[in-house]
This record gives sequence, C-alpha cells and structure tokens, in this order.
Amino acid sequence: MGERKVLNKYYPPDFDPSKIPRRRQPKNQQIKVRMMLPMSIRCNTCGNYIYKGTKFNSRKEDVVGETYLGIQILRFYFKCSRCSAELTMKTDPQNSDYVMETGATRNFEPWRAADEAVDDAKKKRETEELGDAMKALENRTMDSKQEMDILAALDEMKSMRARHATVGTTEMLEALKRTAESKDKQLEEEDEALLRTVVFQNSSNFVRRLADDELEDDLDEEEEEEDLQHQERKRRKGESAAKNENNVANSSAVSERSQENGQEKGPSDASKILEPSSESQSVKGKANEPKAAFGIRPNPVKFAVKPKAKATGNAPQENGDRSSAEALDSQSKNGEKVDTSGDANPTLGLSSLCSAYDTSDSE
Repeated sequence: MGERKVLNKYYPPDFDPSKIPRRRQPKNQQIKVRMMLPMSIRCNTCGNYIYKGTKFNSRKEDVVGETYLGIQILRFYFKCSRCSAELTMKTDPQNSDYVMETGATRNFEPWRAADEAVDDAKKKRETEELGDAMKALENRTMDSKQEMDILAALDEMKSMRARHATVGTTEMLEALKRTAESKDKQLEEEDEALLRTVVFQNSSNFVRRLADDELEDDLDEEEEEEDLQHQERKRRKGESAAKNENNVANSSAVSERSQENGQEKGPSDASKILEPSSESQSVKGKANEPKAAFGIRPNPVKFAVKPKAKATGNAPQENGDRSSAEALDSQSKNGEKVDTSGDANPTLGLSSLCSAYDTSDSE
C-alpha cells in the first residue's frame, strides 16, 4: 500500500534538469498576497475610515529603480472596503514603516510625533559631533553625569526599600494609628474653631440676615403701622379738640344762662335764699340748719352785698355787714329792687351769708 501523503518524489537516473524548458516572466510581475493593513487610513474618494488590522487581498510588486541600502522597496495594491477605489502604499525600510502613496491619507498618530522628535534630536547630535571633537566630548560628559544621577537615585531607592524591609507589621500599624489620631485631633480643632466663629440665635452677637423679599415686606408693614398710628393720633386730636369746643360752648352757655337768670330774678331770689325758714328758726343750734337753708335754692344767683366799711377793728366791720343784710331783707320783703349801680358792687361768695347766720345764732 502506498503512502497517503507523498513527501519525496522519484527522479529517474537519466534525469537532466538542464533539459527542462524555462518560461520567461516579466520583471515587474505582480503577486497576489493576503495581508493586514499596518496603519489606520481614510479613503479620499468616499471618506471611509479603514482601521489598522483590516485584511485585504492585495497585489505586490517591486518598485523599479527604488532601493534603500540594497533593500528593494515594494508596492502594494488594494481596494477600499466601501467604494472599491484602488489604494496603493509602499514600504519604508529607512524608518521600518509604510507610506501611503495614492488613494488615501494616513490618520494622525501622536506617538509618531514623539518618535520623530527623538529621531530628529539624534540626527542633530550626530551632525554636530561629526566635525567638532569638543562638542562630542561635552555630550559624552553630559551622558556620564546623567548616568551617575540615575545610579544615585537607584541606590537611594534600594536603601529605602531595605529600611522598609526591617519595619514589622506591628510597628507599621502603630505608625498608621498615630497618624490617624493626629488627623482626628486636627479635624476636631478645626471644628471647634469653626464653631467659635459661628454665631447662634441665642448668642449676643446674633444678627438675623433678611432676604430682599422679607426686608421689603417688613418695610411695608412698618410703613402701614406708622400710617395707622398717624391716623389714630389725628383722630384722637380731633376728638379732644371737639370735646374742648363742646366744653367751652357749654360753659359759655351756662354762664350766659346764669347771667340771664340773675338779671330776671334780681335780689328777690337772693332775699328768699337769705331769709331763714320757720323750721330753721325752731331748730336752732342743730348742725343741719345751713343745709335746710341752701336746699331750697332753685338756681345759682348773684348776691348783691354792700362793700364792707373800712375800720380799724373787727367789731365795726361785723356791724356793717349786719346792717347791709338787714337792709336787703327789708327791701326784699317790700318788693323793692336793690340798686347796685352806685358804690355797691355785686360779689359772689358765701361770706356774707355765713356772717348773717352767725349773728342770728348769737342772738
């Protein structure tokens, strides 16, 4: 039984490979290759974005007349996944990268800018050191100094790690506890300081801050209260003025009425008042005798009394009063009017009555 998968082929002993005819192939022959896109691009025809890693069936060919240090540059043909427009790119052996040739543009990649800056700095340094030995020496000294700084930093980190390695778990927990306590204490102090600055409602320095709306409402209420108080004061003043006017009118009316009554009745009323009644004469010596005499007074009247005679002693003055009272009584009994237009002047008072009743009691 023969082998299922033959790896070796039979060559007869008279086989001559030079006798095999060779076919002529063109120099720029294209080869079909399946590849993945090495970068993100955007199609210029339809604007479609084609991302890195997309698989394509492409055609590969050699770029005639373009090499880099003996390395042949290759060209790849592939189509857009949306509009099927033909896109081409080439290899870049100098930068170990690819370059878009036609049909699309490469998207911006920020890391490429940093790499390009580093490459530009290296090229600039090489060109400077190419013709200047002192510049090359300076660059080497700077590099050595930088390396020494890096080594010193590494040594410091190693020593720090060695110190931390000697620290036990208990010591670490205690250190964490101390830091936590210090933080709590600091927070408490800050809270106490904040509470001291805060002014509460029951404190003496409390000032209530009113909003604009509340302030306007309070001002309106105060203005209304002031208007009401002003109106109340005006009303009270008006009432007091009216009362004063009424009192003045009443007093003037009473005085006019009393004057009219005094002029109409004359001294006859006074004689009636001055004349003691029979009941009062029978009950002499009692305390209610003057009350009985004044109880019959119908209206207030004026008493016409002669002026007292000037004398050096009290006795003649009393005799003059008695004579004037007796004259008034006799005139009133006879119905004669008392003439007061002369030397006698009318006076108001009860001194003459009291003196007359005193004389009657003494008799």
